[in-house]
Order: sequence, then structure tokens, then C-alpha cells
Amino acid sequence: MTLTAQPEPATGPGPARAGRREWTALGVLMLPLLLVSMDVSVLYFAIPSVSADLRPGATEQLWILDVYGFVLAGLLVTMGALADRVGRRKVLLGGAALFGVASVAAAYAQSPGALIGARALLGVAGACLMPATLALLRVLFTDPAQRAKAITLWTSVMASGIALGPVVSGALVEHFWWGSVFLVNLPAMALLLVLGPLLLPESKGPAVTGRFDVLSAALSLGALLPLIHGIKELAEDGWAPLPAGGVAVGLLAGLLFVRRQARLAHPMVDLALLRNRAYGGSVLANLLAMAATVGFAVFLTQYLQSVLGQSPFEAALWSLVPTVGVLAGAPAAAALAQKTDRAYVMAGGFLVAAAGFAWLAGIDRATPLWVVLVAGAVYAGGLVSAMTLANELALGAAPPERAGSAAAVLESGAELGGALGMALLGTLGAAVYTGAMPASAPPAARETLGGALTSGPSVLDAARTAFVEAMGVVAVGAAVLMVASAALSLVLLRRARG
Repeated sequence: MTLTAQPEPATGPGPARAGRREWTALGVLMLPLLLVSMDVSVLYFAIPSVSADLRPGATEQLWILDVYGFVLAGLLVTMGALADRVGRRKVLLGGAALFGVASVAAAYAQSPGALIGARALLGVAGACLMPATLALLRVLFTDPAQRAKAITLWTSVMASGIALGPVVSGALVEHFWWGSVFLVNLPAMALLLVLGPLLLPESKGPAVTGRFDVLSAALSLGALLPLIHGIKELAEDGWAPLPAGGVAVGLLAGLLFVRRQARLAHPMVDLALLRNRAYGGSVLANLLAMAATVGFAVFLTQYLQSVLGQSPFEAALWSLVPTVGVLAGAPAAAALAQKTDRAYVMAGGFLVAAAGFAWLAGIDRATPLWVVLVAGAVYAGGLVSAMTLANELALGAAPPERAGSAAAVLESGAELGGALGMALLGTLGAAVYTGAMPASAPPAARETLGGALTSGPSVLDAARTAFVEAMGVVAVGAAVLMVASAALSLVLLRRARG
């Protein structure tokens, strides 16, 4: 049996409460979401095996790792708008089928170019799946309290998937060949293709006249992909003309995209929605939250491996501990938001995250690991709690007929925030690290902790001390971002309704 929703907006005396079918459908939707978020980090432990088998060059290896995230980020807005136009279930199932095909192609790739192409296709499929899953929650759960619980689960699963990716890849590569990290996607996508038509209603906005605006789609891709790629390259390698030019091209394409949307009768992105306090403020809060999360996570991973001397797999396992804060904090915040203004709960979540970062700012090399992990659980719990409420508020503020594009813009803001966090906090940490290193240290050791690993014991010891100092300063920067996010929530989102 196939369900078909009536064109939106629906009419009726009040929102209907979801039943067993809707909650079962939510469970089915969480499987592809988990795998799409895992694929961002699933190659971390598989890349040595990939390199030994396919022998990619340095540039090819970087593209194997990064092309998935770049394509996904660049196409989110396009696929979200397409879902609103042709149907969210249709785009979701098409994305699931493509994700399965691309996973097989990646698993059995015989050359670096073939693997890069398959990873790019996975990014296209992920861009279909992510906004469609969030938009369908808007359709399945019309009751605000139930929708809050569903979005809490959505946010928690997405955050958990990114953390689980390295652990899953490490476990699979230990027992199977590297292609297994892609084949693990197939059962979940097959389940979605079988159960999706039975459990998920088809939904889309009212009929729109005219053709799909291909130029807007191209401008969206031309803005996000070079902008995020350029910021990431500048953060990792410092100033260079090519990534700086990419950022400039992305900003110019973004300006042209906004100008075009303002002139279209049926724009891909409704600019009036961005001016809505509940939606625009939530997008901005999410962006700042992801900036702090990604910007600090880079340092925490290096701390576990290069300062404490853990293997990559050990570090990945320990990195799962802070998700305990997510699993505890997000449901508590959602429940509290039913009793008081969400802006206050969001601000509280950001301040809890700021406290966790402030705690980490005081660590030194003698600090026990459990202290670092508990502080990590505090900041992760506060961050994801606030982001969950931001997602809920933004999606509730968006008209149902714009659910797909609204979800896509929200996720694109998070991707951009992650890139900015790497650039701003990464630059800050690098400057502190270099300043703390002895002038007599080799140039490579003064630039990065990785460059000091092949140096003598005294240089390596100094580098580890300098890195912990830099990580503390980065934690202060992340705490400042969280305090700013709390203030923004109170100013923009107080009494805002989604």
C-alpha cells in the first residue's frame, strides 16, 4: 500500500498525533541518515589499505577523503528544492538507490579515479537523503511535541554517525578488505527501498509552473563547493592563491545566487524565510555551534593520538565517550523546551557547552584522560541540545511546502560553520603552537605537532607541551563562540515560534 499526502498546506481543526506507523517510519529514516553521516569519516582507517591497493598520489588521496563532503555540501540546497518540487519520498528513494549503486562502485573501484568518482556519486546521493529525511519529519509529525522528539532523535543520530564512522571502518578493515566499509551501506538502503513506499507518505509543495531553475542550482553549487573547499584548504595549508581564489569565486557565486532568488517568482530559497527570526536565527546558531564543534574536534583527535600516544582505533573508541552527553542532554533539553521558551533552553545549552570548553582550557599534560572525556561530554551534550532545538525551531518556522529547501539551507549552514571553525580556530591554535615552540626547534616541528614526531625526544616533548597549550587557547575560543551563541539565542529567538 502506498500513501500519498495531499498538497500542502493541509487544513483541519488541529495537528494530528503520529501513531505507530509514523514512529516506525522514523526508525527506517534513521538508518540512511546514520550511514550518510558515517560516510563523512568512514575512510579514516581504511585509507592506508586503499593507498596500498590503488596507490593514489597525494592529491588523489586527499580527493578520495574529501570529495564526498564537498559534493554533499554543494548539492544540499539543490536537492532540497528538488524534493519540494517533485516529492520528498521520491528524492529520498532515488537517493537511496544511488547510494547503494555508488557504494558497490566504491567498494570494487580498481583505480583512484574510479574511487573518487564513486565517492562523488555518494555525495550526490547523500545530498538527496539528508534534507529529505528532515523534511519528511515535518510531514510525519505535525504535532509540535512529537516533532520535537523526532528531531531530537534525528540530530542525535547524525552526530553519532560522524563519531561512529572511524570506529566502524577500523573494525571492518581489521577483519575484511577496505571495500567492506562501503558495502555495509547496502542492507540499510535495501530496507529503505522496500519499506519506504509502505511507510512514508509522498509530499511536495503546491505545483510550481515553469521549469526547474538549473541556473540557480549551478550558482548554489558554484557558491558552496569552492567556498567550503577553499576555507578548508586555507585552514590546513595556510595562505595560497588557489584556495583564496576559490573562496572569492564562491562568495561571488553566492551573491549572484541571492540576487537571482530575490527576482524569481518561485525561488529555490525563500529569502523572506531567512529574514524570519525563528528560521534565520536558528540557521546562524547552528552555524556557530558547528564552528565550535569541528574547530575543536581536530585538536581533540590529535591530542589523543599524538600527545597521549593512542592508536587511531583507540582514539576513535575514546572519542565515542562524549556522545554520552549527547544522549543525555538532547532529550532533557527537548523536554524542558516544552515548559519554557526554547530560546532560554538553547542559551542554557550553549552556556553548558561553554563551561565544558572552559574546563578543557585548563588542562595540561598531567591531566587524567577521564577529565578530558567528561569535559568533552559536557560540551557535546550542551552543543547538541542547543542544535536540536535550533533544528526544531527552524523546521517548524518553515512553511510545509518549503520543508525540503528549508532543511537543506539549515544543513548547508552547518557545513559552512564546520569549515569556518576549522579555519578560525585552526589558525588560532597554529599561531599559539608556533609561538610556544623553542626557536631552536626544526622548522617542520615549529609548524605542526605532526612535523615534530620524527624529531628528537626533547623537541617532541616541547611540541606536545606547546600543542596542549594551543588546544587550551582553542577551547577558550570555542567557549567565546558558545557565549556569543547564547546571547544570539536570547536576542533573536526569544518568543520566536516555529
